[in-house]
Amino acid sequence: MKTKGNKHENYEILNLIGYGLSKFSDEFINEFGFKTKSAFYEYCVNIGIAETVGTVKNRMDLFDHYFPNNGRKGWWQKGDAYIHRKLLIDSLFGDENVYEYANIVKLFLKDNFKIKDIVVNVKPIVKSRFKKLQETGLEAELYFMNNYNSIDIFKNGIIEDARLYGDGYDFQINVNDTSFLAEVKGIRAKKGRFRLTENEYFKAQEYKNDYIVTLVLNLDDLPTFLTIDNPLENLKFEERIIKSKVTREYHLISDIC
Repeated sequence: MKTKGNKHENYEILNLIGYGLSKFSDEFINEFGFKTKSAFYEYCVNIGIAETVGTVKNRMDLFDHYFPNNGRKGWWQKGDAYIHRKLLIDSLFGDENVYEYANIVKLFLKDNFKIKDIVVNVKPIVKSRFKKLQETGLEAELYFMNNYNSIDIFKNGIIEDARLYGDGYDFQINVNDTSFLAEVKGIRAKKGRFRLTENEYFKAQEYKNDYIVTLVLNLDDLPTFLTIDNPLENLKFEERIIKSKVTREYHLISDIC
């Protein structure tokens, strides 16, 4: 298996395919011109998505448990261990029908595997969502939203989503009379580093023990939480000046009315 750390190098497309096979079954492979799953698995191997057909089938097994209507049990013993992968795809493409979803997979194949004979038909907004697929942040945030109650400090808390405001934290968790600010960071391996933006740094400076950096570690396999309260006191950061690229804007040259 080709991996980058714990992560299969084709992690995203394998998840998309596994989800499609589990949710839509044979209707999904029909969109690619195949009549049997075995033939579709071989196709995936031939174009370089996986080294063996077992890798593709295993990814379907991973998702089968979350789609009980398909009649397959899949990896039911794992419970909800991998549900964050389903939730990510649900959040981006969960409302698409089989034709629309297959076109998302085809878009990935065309862009990343240079498959020239694929015709792709997707809406502009789907292309915009497609760009979010490979971002660690969204996947970590969704995992946090569905599991924050398992963290002792947030136990029985009420979550409020603050991501839209861009004010230096992702969520406010109200526990009794305390409002904690949670900044979620995703790390794909079991250990790693993260950075704080200037906004996040100042917010951590202001709220101290009520500012909680919540790491979602091992995101590529079985995620775990690590929380750090008052991160500026308990961790060491170095300041780096990041030069932003020049941004072009196009301004109207005269009044519109």
